[in-house]
Amino acid sequence: MDKHGTILIVDDNTDVLLAAKLLLKKHHKKIITTNNPFDVASLLDSHPVDVILLDMNFDRDAISGQEGFYWLKKIHAQDQSIAVVLMTAYSDVQLAVEAIKNGATDFVAKPWQNDQLLTVIATALAHAQDKKALNQLSRQTQGLSQALSSPQSEFLGQSDAMLQVFDTLEKAAKTDANILITGESGTGKELTAHAIHAQSPRAHMPFISLDMGAVSENLFESELFGHKKGAFTDAKADRVGRFELAHGGSLFLDEVANMPLAQQVKLLAAIQNRQITPIGSNKVIDTDIRLICATNEALPEAVANGQFRQDLLYRINTIEIRLPPLRERQADIPLLVQHYVDIYQQKYRRDLTLPPSAMRSLCAYHWPGNVRELAHTIERAVILSEGSELAIHHVLVAEKQTNDAQNEALQSDTFDLEIIEQRTIRAALKHHQGNVSHAAKALGLTRGAMYRRLEKYGL
Repeated sequence: MDKHGTILIVDDNTDVLLAAKLLLKKHHKKIITTNNPFDVASLLDSHPVDVILLDMNFDRDAISGQEGFYWLKKIHAQDQSIAVVLMTAYSDVQLAVEAIKNGATDFVAKPWQNDQLLTVIATALAHAQDKKALNQLSRQTQGLSQALSSPQSEFLGQSDAMLQVFDTLEKAAKTDANILITGESGTGKELTAHAIHAQSPRAHMPFISLDMGAVSENLFESELFGHKKGAFTDAKADRVGRFELAHGGSLFLDEVANMPLAQQVKLLAAIQNRQITPIGSNKVIDTDIRLICATNEALPEAVANGQFRQDLLYRINTIEIRLPPLRERQADIPLLVQHYVDIYQQKYRRDLTLPPSAMRSLCAYHWPGNVRELAHTIERAVILSEGSELAIHHVLVAEKQTNDAQNEALQSDTFDLEIIEQRTIRAALKHHQGNVSHAAKALGLTRGAMYRRLEKYGL
């Protein structure tokens, strides 16, 4: 028989302690006893107790039960998840009611019937486990809420191009329309999605994101729609899909152009029907989400080439927000530079001045990797600078070498995209001395997408 739970018995009668211990130890994994209620606090600090069987009357008080209520409050002040069963030799219905009102899980009279006591303790243990699970869920929910509501990087810009983006974003956010964010890698598409959610009527609900480029085809339905335990070989527990997690809030699908056609059909059906069915379940779940998608690909061309469904494109881009590359918003470069200098100086505890020559160099650079590359460049400069000034020149030279290496890989004797991509990835890895994360960032890829390509090309 499996034994469950740690039980603490508190009674000033040693015979009661021994009888209860002999009975309960056959059914529970650990039994602790004490004849002094003042020991309870230290015992709870040193043992993960599930249930306390607590006498209501000790030496100074023979029959009222007030001592039991006093120690009950002390126990719950220390740990609310512990189930407390009160016991007394003076059986009284009114006392039992008062005990429950004060937070006791149950009440037993001495002398007890063995079967009755076992049942009461088993019920109390189940109650304690439920309370602990609920507390854990509450902590997880609180952590998720904090993560979802934590301030994102500021969405900055003062150029005409960005003012136009802000205007469109503000108008679109107030609606429930599906939004497609387009733009080159590194322009801030995920940041834009967060801004849309934050300015929408759904801002108090979850913002859930999924990088479609990092989801393998066989896990697509599980990630989006969830699955039931045993639905397939590795389904060892129920999984809640992103559609259900985002209920009432916003669902952000990044790199949406990477979805195979078969997956596109399933996504389209979920959007149209506003319903999903987890894998292995017959239960249809209604969904209420605001869909935000992003891509750095030209979806109309993908539609023309038969790589993306036109009906899905119509569904996801009720409103399109195009993010301009950094070269089209040069007026924003000084603002962004100062922003990231402040961030990384605080992060790395540096105190550096930004000389005018460094700012001129940063403004003159063409930033093929856009804002992501600028942020990465400033971070490296803050880390590597010696002295009191931000030394940007050597970092920009390194960035240029990376970009030149990628361009050299592209200027080859073949137009085979796989060969060109493989050469580009090799060049990025070589420049970053095998650091996959840095190479992925330079290429504008997520780590998941990068690892899939490394596996594909055997790199």
